[in-house]
Amino acid sequence: MVEIHVQRTIAAPVEQVFDWLADPANLAAAPLALKGAYRKDSAAPGAGAMREVIGVGTWFREKITAYDRPRSYSYLIVRSLPPFNHDGGTLTFTASTFTASGSEGTHVDWLTNYTHPVWAGGKVLELVSYRLLRSSFLAILDSCAKALQS
Repeated sequence: MVEIHVQRTIAAPVEQVFDWLADPANLAAAPLALKGAYRKDSAAPGAGAMREVIGVGTWFREKITAYDRPRSYSYLIVRSLPPFNHDGGTLTFTASTFTASGSEGTHVDWLTNYTHPVWAGGKVLELVSYRLLRSSFLAILDSCAKALQS
């Protein structure tokens, strides 16, 4: 089982950080991502909504499984290329003090777990996908910070 766990504190109110990271268009901030969007036939943003992310050599369809604005949301990859056996991912948002001056900030905790089927590359693909996804998650958090802290 691969576990990716990244965290970052962003100097912006929790509602703004939640909304920015919950918008699938912002997933394109990852270096190899080309486009993120809710499916045209999807429910409104919230639990049950379906989003898709297209990237260089990859595609994901994800279902939002829980949506508790502005505290957390969870998602599950339901189809993808390459294939994933996804246990789900959760982003948790906690209001925090960002600086000694008392600026409002948000601590983001992003956790996901998955494997790849043996027939699709198994452990070898996991070594590659772990590095790519972890760096992508960090790039998305960096972009969120840049967008909201400027």
